[in-house]
Amino acid sequence: MKADPKGVLTGEHYLDGDHACAEGALAAGCRFFAGYPITPSTEVAERVSERFPEIGGIFIQMEDEMASMAAVIGAAWGGAKSMTVTSGPGFSLMMENIGLAAMMETPCVVINVQRGGPSTGLPTLPGQADMMQARWGSHGDYEIIALSPNSPQECFEMVIEAFNLSEKYRVPVLVMTDECVGHMTEKVVIPKADEIKLYPRRYTKLPPREYLPFKPGKDLIPEMVKAGDGYKIHITGLTHDEKGYPVMTWEAQEKLVRRLVEKIRLNADEIVHVEEIDTEDAEVVILSYGISSRVAIPAIQKARKEGIKAGQLRLVIAWPFPEKKVRELAKKIKAFVVVEMNYGQMFYEVERCAQGDCKTLLVPHGGGWVHDPEDIYKAIKEAVK
Repeated sequence: MKADPKGVLTGEHYLDGDHACAEGALAAGCRFFAGYPITPSTEVAERVSERFPEIGGIFIQMEDEMASMAAVIGAAWGGAKSMTVTSGPGFSLMMENIGLAAMMETPCVVINVQRGGPSTGLPTLPGQADMMQARWGSHGDYEIIALSPNSPQECFEMVIEAFNLSEKYRVPVLVMTDECVGHMTEKVVIPKADEIKLYPRRYTKLPPREYLPFKPGKDLIPEMVKAGDGYKIHITGLTHDEKGYPVMTWEAQEKLVRRLVEKIRLNADEIVHVEEIDTEDAEVVILSYGISSRVAIPAIQKARKEGIKAGQLRLVIAWPFPEKKVRELAKKIKAFVVVEMNYGQMFYEVERCAQGDCKTLLVPHGGGWVHDPEDIYKAIKEAVK
């Protein structure tokens, strides 16, 4: 399936990351947006609101983030590719309905342009402290997918990928960017519409009498229908059977929730995406993501000039976490140095997966601005002692 040319602004542009996210959504076929303004993500909504009238999309400013997420879910079941955007405080408010989207297997995209927290925190300055919330923020057992772009170009590309993954696995997909990436302006190359490959929604070909909304295929993923197309649909956040009807038993819980988890976990090898730089001969590997992965580069280069074999493992997709790759590297290197704008979140995943085979060091930062590369360099030197 190829992109609709109406939504693709083909050519070379100078865009900030927020505007690039918006253009990625339009190119991916997003035609419904519900959101509430919040710094530093508002530019995504503004760009969408300007562009949607040109292509027939629907933009709604909702009364709050809870309503925004509910509208996104409803639009998806109405047949639209839908998304919203927010930052830390709004992300917290969306969590209950993100869990609902996971339970109802609703394809949709949520962009979180992270800022310094907790609470209102630093509205106009960067942070990366929502990463564990992205994975565990709602209650219960479920799996999601979360991407982490480090440039405006990747903002464009990863929002398209987020929509493709949401359609393929029928799951809410998160794009976890940050204020620096959201507000930096760089060249963004947007290809022609026929060069953008989109994953089509899994609509059933079964007649209404034979269709069950939550009966999975061999890949554990059910087919969808659009509300209003003549199919009987019952969707709920309650534990339900394949008809969608509530069933309050442990057997129904085991069957349903295990599938919600395994449809992602069993495909983790296909979903996981990392970028490796100079890891073949590395004795120290910097693990980072988003803007922190760019800030770490001068420190790695300085260490290399001094004869320290340093490399980088960048989380392009943060969730599912690349457990196998981290375990593989841990057996060969002296240390992982984790660089993130928080006081330890993805660091604990690295420590868990390394299983004591190498040292794990954290270079923490509370947000508000990026790391000083010199602090990262000092951690690299400490790691090789």
